[in-house]
Amino acid sequence: MDEFFFEDIVIPRQGFLRGPFGGDLKKEIFVPKSKETYKVYEQGVVLQSNEDIGRYYISKEYFDKKMHRFEVKPKDFLVSCSGVNYGAIYQLGESIEKGVINQALLRIRLNNEIIDDDYFFYLFKHHIVNMIIGRKGDSAIPNFPSLSIIKKLQFNLPLLSSQKGVGKLLKKIDTKIELNNRINTELEAMAKTLYDYWFVQFDFPDENGKPYKSSGGKMVYNEVLKREIPEGWEVKELSDIANITMGQSPSGESYNDEGIGEVFFQGSTDFGWRFPTIRQYTTAPSRMAKPGDILLSVRAPVGTMNIADETCCIGRGLAALNSKDGFNGYLFYVMEYFKRIFDRRNSEGTTFGSITKDDLHSLTLVYPKIDQLKAFDSTVLKCNEMIFNNHKENQHLTQLRDWLLPMLMNGQVTVK
Repeated sequence: MDEFFFEDIVIPRQGFLRGPFGGDLKKEIFVPKSKETYKVYEQGVVLQSNEDIGRYYISKEYFDKKMHRFEVKPKDFLVSCSGVNYGAIYQLGESIEKGVINQALLRIRLNNEIIDDDYFFYLFKHHIVNMIIGRKGDSAIPNFPSLSIIKKLQFNLPLLSSQKGVGKLLKKIDTKIELNNRINTELEAMAKTLYDYWFVQFDFPDENGKPYKSSGGKMVYNEVLKREIPEGWEVKELSDIANITMGQSPSGESYNDEGIGEVFFQGSTDFGWRFPTIRQYTTAPSRMAKPGDILLSVRAPVGTMNIADETCCIGRGLAALNSKDGFNGYLFYVMEYFKRIFDRRNSEGTTFGSITKDDLHSLTLVYPKIDQLKAFDSTVLKCNEMIFNNHKENQHLTQLRDWLLPMLMNGQVTVK
């Protein structure tokens, strides 16, 4: 492996470029999007890994006059340079909107005769960024160091052929993780749509397989809910259909991150997309949740949910719920529906800083007949099982990638 300065691996005079001064991209110079305009690429593109983000555009005249040197090209790397998330990196695709970077971004344009794009992505994300963070200043809001410092960062590189093998392997792992995440998002959306169709619009299949309400199914007015519901359906409180355990935080002295005792989740800060991330353990567990239990945030943001994928202790920021009748799929989307109501009230100014045990127990809902519950859960549980399996596979793939990455980068392991 040979040693390089950062400036050695980029295209001369084009490789590093910080965005323009903020005053050069004032809102008054922005124009409506057209075929002649140039998009302003912002930090959101990097932080959300989505190059379609962006609502500000400049005219071709302004681009030609003042902004042409800040232009982005396909396959450029963009790095976030300010705020708490500085150091995040994203590579633009092959087909992008023509545009320029704003003041919060650094553009990096590599010399691919020296370094492979995929290899660089992992080298930057897991090594170079730590070197940069170690060189930051003492300001309250962290910012990138000057380009003169970044250019002189040193690191070792293997032969280009080896880089390509390493980059290809690591990207394959991440591509599979991303695919699983997209599948899970689609499965979740399908289940939500089915819940709304059946239990909000009341168009579940009737005895002839037709949508109940739209086909003239009998509806009756309910005084509690102040609306019509299907004939034969009941109105219940949440405590009638769910076992509810309110969390209680153990003594702070019992917390540890060495894996001693029980897994401990304090609140929604531990939540992931569907399953929580382990950060702490406790040797003095109090209130417990079982695998498959719904973990509900009872403090702001009230109603946010995850599902326990193992036995765990829950703190005072959470409650654990499971269905008394075995219909956890239905219960999960009932709570999703309540979350939407909480969010809507929050947006209207009625803030839910927390929800008490009594408030949670007394939430009212419409409860379908057993046949509809069985049909819904049999469908949704298949989705949930696939989501869980994809989640577990992603955990294993992430562990594999993180275990391999340093050995691949320092040449301990090679890819044939």
